[in-house]
Amino acid sequence: MTNFLQQIVSGLASGGIYGSLALAIVIIHRSTGVINFAQGEMATLSAFVCWTLVDHGWSFWPAFAATLVLSFAAGAALQAIVIRPLQSGPLLGIVILTIGLLIAINGLTTWIWGGAAKQFAGPFSTSPINVGGVAFSKQDIGVIVVSVIVVALVGLLFTRTKLGLGLRAAAVNPVEARLVGVRVAAMLAVGWGLAAALGAVAGVMAAPSLFLEPNMMQTVLLYSFAAAVLGGMDSPVGAVVGGLVLGVLLNLSGTYVHWIGGELRLATALAVILGVLLLRPSGLFGRAAVRRV
Repeated sequence: MTNFLQQIVSGLASGGIYGSLALAIVIIHRSTGVINFAQGEMATLSAFVCWTLVDHGWSFWPAFAATLVLSFAAGAALQAIVIRPLQSGPLLGIVILTIGLLIAINGLTTWIWGGAAKQFAGPFSTSPINVGGVAFSKQDIGVIVVSVIVVALVGLLFTRTKLGLGLRAAAVNPVEARLVGVRVAAMLAVGWGLAAALGAVAGVMAAPSLFLEPNMMQTVLLYSFAAAVLGGMDSPVGAVVGGLVLGVLLNLSGTYVHWIGGELRLATALAVILGVLLLRPSGLFGRAAVRRV
C-alpha cells in the first residue's frame, strides 16, 4: 500500500507537467485550430533561460517569474511575426511551419548552450516527507502544488476576466467576435503567449527531474499530446485531468505490470492515444463535432 501511494503521488507530479504542456497545446488548438509541434522545444528554451538566470546569481523564483514574462512575450511575438502571415493559408502549411520551428528552436538551443546535459537545481529538495509512514518527495509535492496554482490561475483568467472572455470569443467564433469589438488578432497573440508561458512552467518544473539538454521535452511532448487527446483537444480542463490521469496510469502500469516497466511507457501513452481516437475521438471532456449534411 505504501508503494502504491508513493507511485500515485509521483504520477500526479509527472501528470502535472504533462497537463501544463497539454493545456498549452489545447489553448493554441482552440484558438487557431493548429497543433503546435514546437511546444516542447519552446518549453525547453524557457528552461534554459531560467537556468541561465539562476546560473548568473538570480534566486529561483525571480528567475522563474522573469522566464514566464519572457516566454509570454516571445510566444506573442512568434504568433504576430511568423504565424499570422500564414493564418489565412492552408492549415497544413502552419502545421509544417511548427515542425520547422521545432527544428529551428532545437538548433538554436544547441548552438547557444551546447548539447551536454546540465544539472538544474530546482526550488524543491528531493528529501522525503513522511506522512503516515509513507515517504513522499518534496519535489513531487512542490510540482503538484505549482501545477494546481497555475491551472487555477488560468481558470480564473478564462472565467472571471474580460481578457479571458475575449480569448474564448476569438476561439469560438472569430467573425462574430470582431463584430462586437474583440480584437481577434491581439487575442490570438495573447493565446500563443499564454501557451508559451504554460510551456515554460512545464519545462522548468521538469528540468530538475530530467537532465537539462536540448531534447529534454521531446518525450514529454508526446505524453502531453496523449494527455490532450485523452481529455479532449478542445477542453482545457480535460487537458489537465488527462495529464494527471496519464501520469498516474503510466506510473502504476510501469510498477505493477512487469512487462511494461520503463521501456514501454511511451508505447503505453501511444496506445492511450489510439484507444481514445477509436472509442471516443472527442476525449473524456471534449464535445463531439456535429456537421450538417
